[in-house]
Amino acid sequence: MQYQLINHFMKTDIEIAREAKLANINDIAKGLGIDQNSIEPYGHYIAKLPLSLIDESRSKKSKLVLVTAITPTKAGIGKTTVSIGLALGLNRIGKKTVVALREPSLGPCFGMKGGAAGGGYAQVLPMEKINLHFTGDFHAVTSAHNMISALLDNYIYQHKNDGFALREVLWKRVLDVNDRTLRNIVTGLGAKTDGVLAESGFDITPASEIMAILCLATSLQDLERRIENILLGITIDGKPFKVKDMGVAGAIAVLLKDAVQPNLVQTTENTPAIIHGGPFANIAHGCNSIIATKMAMSLGDYVITEAGFGADLGAEKFFDIKCRKAGLQPALTVLVATTQGLKMHGGVAVEDIKTPNVEGVREGLKNLKRHISNMQKFGQSVVVALNRFATDTDEELAVVSDYCKSIGVGFAINGAFAEGGVGAEPLAKVVVDTIENKPSAPLHLMYEDNISVENKIENVAREIYGAASVTFSPAAKRMIERAKELGYENFPVCIAKTQYSFSADAKAYGVPEGFTINIRDLVINAGSEMLVAIAGDMLRMPGLPKSPQAERIFINENGDIDGLS
Repeated sequence: MQYQLINHFMKTDIEIAREAKLANINDIAKGLGIDQNSIEPYGHYIAKLPLSLIDESRSKKSKLVLVTAITPTKAGIGKTTVSIGLALGLNRIGKKTVVALREPSLGPCFGMKGGAAGGGYAQVLPMEKINLHFTGDFHAVTSAHNMISALLDNYIYQHKNDGFALREVLWKRVLDVNDRTLRNIVTGLGAKTDGVLAESGFDITPASEIMAILCLATSLQDLERRIENILLGITIDGKPFKVKDMGVAGAIAVLLKDAVQPNLVQTTENTPAIIHGGPFANIAHGCNSIIATKMAMSLGDYVITEAGFGADLGAEKFFDIKCRKAGLQPALTVLVATTQGLKMHGGVAVEDIKTPNVEGVREGLKNLKRHISNMQKFGQSVVVALNRFATDTDEELAVVSDYCKSIGVGFAINGAFAEGGVGAEPLAKVVVDTIENKPSAPLHLMYEDNISVENKIENVAREIYGAASVTFSPAAKRMIERAKELGYENFPVCIAKTQYSFSADAKAYGVPEGFTINIRDLVINAGSEMLVAIAGDMLRMPGLPKSPQAERIFINENGDIDGLS
């Protein structure tokens, strides 16, 4: 088995993707019962899907499976590969399955990790297009967000002689590129006709409130309503100033008219995949769109979706924000682990996690245990998927298998990276068996809408992160008070925190205890209807690493793209 894995691993993701035989997108749509006249093709292998395909009564019969993970390493854990592989495996055992995922961001693609369309023989295709400009959704979000910025600056400039001014501007700009030099900028330099001098800055596009609105809206009308409610700033007389006050929500919705439609593609084995939206789970709510998930549930008997980074971030927000807003009831949660990730959380040095170390794996089970316990607090039945790597030993795999068996949690090794759907069949069978015999209980959320903002944050920090206490900076306290005054206290909270630890310290691996979470600031997202609490030194505009992936991306002599792997 290990020899076979090593042989497969010798091919890059992009080489495997090029070898795959893609079906025409009309045939993929036909397999889902969609008339080809209903779709809007973007070439031969991608199409936009109309919102009319959502059938609420049909979607309630579909079984929704969330894929999440233990606390990740910087190399990732492989949630997307498992999500796609599980869909392949379920289809192989006769279950009509659709995988519903987020769109990759150009920032990480050219920054730390390269592509984000799965891996090996469990990919969504065409991977180059999905990883790059795709159908332009990210560009539409960026343009819509920055159009609001331009219109706001123009409004301030054109009305300054009328006595209008904002004592505080809460709206920044966005760009889908990791660029640390744009975190803090000054606008309006130059002549008087160049605008009003002001401090501003950039977030990355996945952190945009427009992205959150796109992913939480339920219709075009709801999209426009949410855009109207975006809080842009506070006037000099202390009143909220919104997009609605400029009268431009309709224009912004026009920019998003096509972007609000989900994208249909396929996997390496022609399984239908719906990809839409792309918020990060460390700085935003980290889930694909409600529209895409409900559409997938209207078309498939099983729907596999994922939430970003570890379960403490992505899964918590999936339940407490997305499911709360959409009324979703997941049938099961799959928790992805790797021996390498467990070893890192078990105290093994990062440079040594590929070396066999049974005791390191055993010690790392504490991190796995915490995540399982957290998911069970939401009422979820859990299956652990061990994402297999070529360097794994049978002894290491047995440690994880035996542990899951001892606590009554389903377990399967995922071999989809090397073997596609065949390698994911054991996981698919465990998932189906668990759903049929031990489905999740009705969803239990971490907090009620009507408790205070502080208590919501404390509930998540204590119950999910394991924090001993939570502190709030003066800036955060001021924004929480403002949220109360403006009537936003009932919104759910979205905590922006490092993905590499339960704590706010990125180097505190394993299961840290006795720590304090400090909430540095709070951002009011009145349009997406959530409050973003920023913990520790978390930044909403990432920087590039010393050796970005962009150094390894190029067009080869055949005109093909290399490096997106």
